[in-house]
Amino acid sequence: MARRAAAAEIEALPEIDRLDGFPHPRETRELFGHENAERELAASFTADRMHHAWMLTGPNGIGKATLAYRCARFALAPPKLREAAGDGLAIPPESITAGQVRALSHPGLAIVRRAYDQKTKRFPATILVDEVRELRGFLGRTADEGAWRVVIVDSADELNLNASNALLKVLEEPPTRVLFLLVVAQPQRLLRTIRSRCRSLDLAPLGTQDLRRAVTQALATAETAPPAETDWTTLETLAEGSVRRVLDLAAGDGLGLYRRIEGLLRSLPAIDWQAAHTLGDELGSAAADPRLTLFFDLLLALIARLVRAKASGEGTADDIALANRLIPADRLASWAELWETIVRDKAETLALNLDRRMLILDTLARVARTAEPA
Repeated sequence: MARRAAAAEIEALPEIDRLDGFPHPRETRELFGHENAERELAASFTADRMHHAWMLTGPNGIGKATLAYRCARFALAPPKLREAAGDGLAIPPESITAGQVRALSHPGLAIVRRAYDQKTKRFPATILVDEVRELRGFLGRTADEGAWRVVIVDSADELNLNASNALLKVLEEPPTRVLFLLVVAQPQRLLRTIRSRCRSLDLAPLGTQDLRRAVTQALATAETAPPAETDWTTLETLAEGSVRRVLDLAAGDGLGLYRRIEGLLRSLPAIDWQAAHTLGDELGSAAADPRLTLFFDLLLALIARLVRAKASGEGTADDIALANRLIPADRLASWAELWETIVRDKAETLALNLDRRMLILDTLARVARTAEPA
């Protein structure tokens, strides 16, 4: 009862891996675009050769955590339900196992992630070692004969060094029939020794059809209207195969913000400073941090696409035309350096709690200077 009470308490708190207003990955019924990865995991169960640790890798928001929870439900389900799943991992959503996983109350499931601090009312920057140490009690219990236990680490590339070393110790001598699922966006940030103890499943960004199906599912669950058909082309470009990115844009009028950013860049090398100051006023307060983050995500993604379009000639017709106008061949390195400088300035401003409004204005001024003819 104590574990279930604790899980219910966690459920009531904010979750670092939940996008407000939309279903959590453990509540998502259908997985789109990753059938091969699902079949590989299912086949490992069927053949009784399941490796004890898997890394599910790929960009943010493409379904890695959804696959992890889908696999957890399968592993924790009674054998009869697993047999009925065919060559996949689908467990009936009305089953007891599925309900327990949704409620985080299944005794065979443990989640390691950045936990909300009720004192500071914020999330830590990394997964702390205490979150991994709490696995000792979970792993030390004796499970029913033949039963699996599952540990999901989301995201494993957020483990700090001490937490990484604590997880490594567990992976070096894993208990019997314990399955570790590490959700990872940046595998290079994991200890090499952790990577060497895991099998890796690389998940690719979603294609257009799968992206639409996944977004439609999430919006329907949230009782939110789908985007207008005329907006889809832009959304698909901005999303780069990520469902979460589309939902982020839908939740925060991201398309409107992107069009304002695009308008500013299209006016280069001149800058509409009235529009720039309006943006600074809107996004300059700490309360506007989610929108500020979205602003920089969209700006950096646009700059990256322009650099890529100039370097390779690949991209949308609009991106190629804008890149050719703004970036002379001999200034390509300057635009790549601009991207790195913006990333650094943003990180420093947020870490030191400096003036966010000035960060926006300084950033746009730096972009304008880079666009000036040599």
